[in-house]
Amino acid sequence: MAETDRPPRNRWRTAGLGLAFVWFLVGGMGHFVLTNMFTSVVPPWVPYPREMVLFTGVCEILGACGLLVPQLRRIAGVALVILTICVTPVHIEMLIHAEKYKALGLPVLWGRLLFQPVFAWIVWFATQTPRALRDGAVS
Repeated sequence: MAETDRPPRNRWRTAGLGLAFVWFLVGGMGHFVLTNMFTSVVPPWVPYPREMVLFTGVCEILGACGLLVPQLRRIAGVALVILTICVTPVHIEMLIHAEKYKALGLPVLWGRLLFQPVFAWIVWFATQTPRALRDGAVS
C-alpha cells in the first residue's frame, strides 16, 4: 500500500495509544522497581501477593509492547482492558482503607477509582480499528 493510500490517522486514537503505552510500560516496570510498595496494596484475599504483583507487571509490559505491533494491537487492547478491570479491586481496597494512604489523600484515591472506566475506554478506543468499533467486533 502506497503512503498516500493509507487511511488518515485519528489523532485521538494515536494519543490514546501513546497514553496506554506509556501508562502500562512505566506501570509495569514499577511493579519490579517498587515491588514491596505494590505488594502492600494488594487486597488480603489475593493469594501470593508478591507473585501477583510481578505477574501483573509482566502482563503490563507485554501488553504495552503488543500495542506497538499493529497485528497484535487489538488483542493487546482487549487484554489490557481486562487487566484494568481485574486490578480495580486494588483501588477499591485502598479507598476502603484510606487511613493507610493518607499521603495520597481521598481526592487521589477517588480519582484513581473513577478514572479506571475512563482509562479502560481509552485503551479500547485506541486499540480497536474504526471498523471493529463501528461493527461491534471484539477481536
